[in-house]
Amino acid sequence: MEGLVPLLPLLGILLVFWLLVIRPASRRQREMRTMQAALAVGDRVMTTSGFYGTLLVLHDDRAEIELAPGTIVTIARGAIAGPDPTSAPSEEPEPDTESRPRLDKTPEES
Repeated sequence: MEGLVPLLPLLGILLVFWLLVIRPASRRQREMRTMQAALAVGDRVMTTSGFYGTLLVLHDDRAEIELAPGTIVTIARGAIAGPDPTSAPSEEPEPDTESRPRLDKTPEES
């Protein structure tokens, strides 16, 4: 029993390290795997580099997304950060587009 007493602080440090570092990291990895498995073609996504696009093709380790019409890139599937937060349906009504000034008018038309 006397030989275990000096090991108690070390065991306490290991327990705190596990609770504060390892456990949250493994939970984030599990959530990321769940999100990656739930992806479907046609979903709007955001990449880890900040690009927004639409999923066109999903492979085992990579995905093809369309960033703009006709601009298709192939990325690592792990580079998908998650669904596009701006594409979620909102409770707010659509803004009135007629009340906005048109930017394509020439000064003569105004």
